[in-house]
Amino acid sequence: MSAYQQTIKQLEQSCKAQGTGWAAINAESAARMQLQNRFKTGLEIAQYTADIMRADMAAYDADSAQYTQSLGCWHGFIGQQKLIAIKKHFGSTKRKYLYLSGWMIAALRSEFGPQPDQSMHEKTAVPALIEELYTFLKQADARELGGLFRELDDAREKDDQAKAAEVLNKIDNFETHVVPIIADIDAGFGNAEATYLLAKKMIEAGACAIQIENQVSDEKQCGHQDGKVTVPHADFLAKINAVRYAFLELGIENGIIVARTDSLGAGLTKQIAVTNEAGDLGDLYNSFLDGDYIQSASDIQNGDVVVKANGKLLKPKRLQSGLFQFKQGSGVDRVVLDCITSLQHGADLLWIETEKPHVGQIAEMVNRIREVVPNAKLVYNNSPSFNWTLNFRQQVFDAWKTAGKDVSAYDRAKLMSADYDTTELALEADNRIQTFQADGAREAGIFHHLITLPTYHTAALSTDNLAKEYFGAAGMLGYVAGVQRKEIRQGIACVKHQNMSGSDIGDDHKEYFSGEAALKASGKDNTMNQFS
Repeated sequence: MSAYQQTIKQLEQSCKAQGTGWAAINAESAARMQLQNRFKTGLEIAQYTADIMRADMAAYDADSAQYTQSLGCWHGFIGQQKLIAIKKHFGSTKRKYLYLSGWMIAALRSEFGPQPDQSMHEKTAVPALIEELYTFLKQADARELGGLFRELDDAREKDDQAKAAEVLNKIDNFETHVVPIIADIDAGFGNAEATYLLAKKMIEAGACAIQIENQVSDEKQCGHQDGKVTVPHADFLAKINAVRYAFLELGIENGIIVARTDSLGAGLTKQIAVTNEAGDLGDLYNSFLDGDYIQSASDIQNGDVVVKANGKLLKPKRLQSGLFQFKQGSGVDRVVLDCITSLQHGADLLWIETEKPHVGQIAEMVNRIREVVPNAKLVYNNSPSFNWTLNFRQQVFDAWKTAGKDVSAYDRAKLMSADYDTTELALEADNRIQTFQADGAREAGIFHHLITLPTYHTAALSTDNLAKEYFGAAGMLGYVAGVQRKEIRQGIACVKHQNMSGSDIGDDHKEYFSGEAALKASGKDNTMNQFS
């Protein structure tokens, strides 16, 4: 007996036990509704997806080819369509996640209107989007299962036992659209207590992995903007602890913390670290401060701050803003220390924000980290803030020049030009872009590759193309040829938008609740039948 049939049998027994009061309840209909709503709470999702991520992390440790990927999604529908597309094209959601980007929440989900990525949006928007994403993913489950149930009914009506058995097998082995979300908590939106409170809400909404960065929360900047300010390690570790306590309080003992360092591009700190003895974390943090070593009190001016660092008296350089400056060229060393410290104090994965996508640069830092923590792994931002075409064409140009290859046909400053698109250099650059994720996973410890805000750009691009055609000479053909005809021929599920929005699920429920008296929307006059 299949799992589906066992569920029906159990519900039949439950209904019989209630006597005539539940006589109108059809056990198979109830079983279908149960299967269509597998996850009852966000905490169930958090536990289920945490188990998936932990298994994927172990698989990656054994074989770096088993890396994982995600795309950032700013709306539940976008996330849903992404997972539907993945199942359609690849047959499985294995090693495919969702990323929840603080940048996109700020730009697209704030009640203040579009905001820069500086933690100025409502922090409640973060768990709200997690909940929304999972609501849409669960609806995708219900929709696909509903289609299988209708196939089963059709096979039974035709007495096609082989087809019925095939559909039952699909129902029993159904793969959910619910996948892990790596969720951006920015710099925690305040102190450690504020971080803990928000982390709880995110986990309750379903997040199994929370990414937190070592910037000052009230000075937070996008990782690819200037003016980033970091905090001493003790402050950051307190927030890592806060997130871990949130996971443990809610019973998600294997929740994942992604510790992000912005130190590579951050040249400032808001405060001098507290240090109790030479060589402790505070002392190491302060050793990177830029300034002048002094010999006596006469070298100190009114308002100056002096700290003992590297065994000497240092007068750190302080800006008019009150911020202190790090030494030029100290970024890599600070990144390595940040990462080792985070992993040694409860983080599970690392995120190193870089200024360009360069496997060699990332590997240099990861190899140093792995000298201390051998299984260190990265979540890496394949950011749209990088000009990928220009970066990789320049990388190839530089590599060829170093190897002595003639590059006189190319102008390094103009490599973005379309004139180079069909050249040997451009084709080699594209090949390196294509293999960047596999190369980074193999050579630089990247377990998870994500693009933070791709669907922000795809929405803008597709809308631009439609507006150009529809409001231009093409008129309605701009929509038909550019959108609908492609949807039909590519098998895009939402060409039947009524079905995608839940109309057929609603019809099923009407029939369950009212029987033959149900007034259903999916009759012969429904124009969606034109797409059958």
